[in-house]
Amino acid sequence: MNTGASRQIATARDLNLPVLTWAEVNTVVGAALGVHGLILTEADVAPEFFDLRSGLAGEVFQKFTNYRVHVVLVIPEAAAYGERFVELAYEHRHHPLIRFVATEPEARAWLDTLP
Repeated sequence: MNTGASRQIATARDLNLPVLTWAEVNTVVGAALGVHGLILTEADVAPEFFDLRSGLAGEVFQKFTNYRVHVVLVIPEAAAYGERFVELAYEHRHHPLIRFVATEPEARAWLDTLP
């Protein structure tokens, strides 16, 4: 259960974050350092995030991992972004810091299980 600031779970909209683009990676990661977990939705990331050839998803994941930020991406239908994106989501099903889920309640449930 979330109690206290150190256990705060926040969405991008809770933190008034800009859409996650190349220019905003550091802003988003920096804001996430103050919370126990960050929930991002499809609307919170730029379209190029879903084009894995752009490198944006990889850059974002690397930064979140380097700073040990727990982040959950709420993507109801990963298949809408192609086979490679489905593979990426599948590969992260047991990742200790980054997860893909279909709903915000699922995101909160996973973050609530973390120490």
